[in-house]
Amino acid sequence: MSDDLSAAFDVGIDDLPDTVDRAAVKRMQLVAHALDESVRVPGTDFRIGLDPLLGLLPGTGDVVSGVLSLYIVVESARLGVSYATLFEMLAYVGVDVAAGSVPVVGDLFDAVWKANMRNVSLALDELADRDAVGSQADAVEIEIE
Repeated sequence: MSDDLSAAFDVGIDDLPDTVDRAAVKRMQLVAHALDESVRVPGTDFRIGLDPLLGLLPGTGDVVSGVLSLYIVVESARLGVSYATLFEMLAYVGVDVAAGSVPVVGDLFDAVWKANMRNVSLALDELADRDAVGSQADAVEIEIE
């Protein structure tokens, strides 16, 4: 499962700077996988997670999945992801909860939207880019007159 989980994201843990807490990233990936892709739909390659299944519970299911989704946002903030990216992540969670609260159609939306996988990818992309920006910041500047 670990290889499948790592393959689901554009940026792997090995692509991140050494300063990034890899255990936190693995926890974020695990939560995203559980909420969005933990169960394969029989007879297909399509996967759903606990998010659309929790959405079947009237009233509370989408709120519970939204609270679980916030873990990824909070952990991303702790890792130092920018405010702009955190805002985008919160927007994805908000759309997920709002659309998911519509009976039946919302559960189908939850199965396709996969806000948690999107949010982990956003965080990993930014954390990996930080390494590229950081390496440029460490460069020596030579002023040419």
